[in-house]
Amino acid sequence: MVTRTEEEEVNRLENQVENGGGGAWEYLCLVHKLKLRRSDLVLKHGLSILNDSKKRSALGPEEWTLYEQVAVAAMDCQSLDVAKDCIKVLQKKFPGSKRVGRLEAMLLEARGLWSEAENAYSSLLEENPFDQVVHKRRAAMAKAQGNTSAAIDWLNKYLDLFMADHEAWRELAEIYVSLQMYKQAAFCYEELILSQPTVPLYHLAYADVLYTLGGLENLQMAKKYYASTIDLTGGKSTRALFGICLCTSAIAQLSKGRSKEDKESSELQSLSAMALEKDYKQRAPSNLSVLSSTLRSLKI
Repeated sequence: MVTRTEEEEVNRLENQVENGGGGAWEYLCLVHKLKLRRSDLVLKHGLSILNDSKKRSALGPEEWTLYEQVAVAAMDCQSLDVAKDCIKVLQKKFPGSKRVGRLEAMLLEARGLWSEAENAYSSLLEENPFDQVVHKRRAAMAKAQGNTSAAIDWLNKYLDLFMADHEAWRELAEIYVSLQMYKQAAFCYEELILSQPTVPLYHLAYADVLYTLGGLENLQMAKKYYASTIDLTGGKSTRALFGICLCTSAIAQLSKGRSKEDKESSELQSLSAMALEKDYKQRAPSNLSVLSSTLRSLKI
């Protein structure tokens, strides 16, 4: 996950470069380091360096990293001729390289030559069964073709080998949610929370899935994770505040007669409603009446 400080630095450099203030190489390095896909700007500013022989030669060995970075960005932007030219330069410099072979397979994929790309990826995996990039490309290719069942299979196989890949767990969870396979999605978010317990996004997504599943036990658990989201964000998650109100209202309908729990839930719901009203007064006063109406419908 990219931290807020890192994101601010990327945006600062991006504005500086776009306004002609220099720093293109520093921007490209930071984007590459953080594994961001700012493809249009990487293509634009990467080419400006590669097309200038003086700037290019000043990079030293990093020149080849930039060729690779620009090739990937060009494929993202469907500038396939540019990608092809970059790959040719790398093929000449590193003949027989498996890393360049991945780029060649990705170019086939970008052209929509699915079977050729699949064959290329299969060959690469035969030589190196633990190539993370190739495994992930196969899952991405299946998803791009609309074959979600194959994408799920590839991601599950990948996660059997690389269980610590947070991005893959999140991608799998989102596919499950899109297919309304909420129990499977919940398992993925549990894995993410176990490995990264301080990321509020995972707590919030898990709470949403539990709320969608419904039932008293799931609703009580969802309320706890909405509360943890609020705690991790310093009370700044509007979605989680709404979640508390919705869960408490639903729980009240399913657990009447439990006086202690009803009282605790009512207090939490009231605090969440007050925080929402304060938030709306500051950021969206024109929608305050809509909020009040919504809260009344929940009997708050």
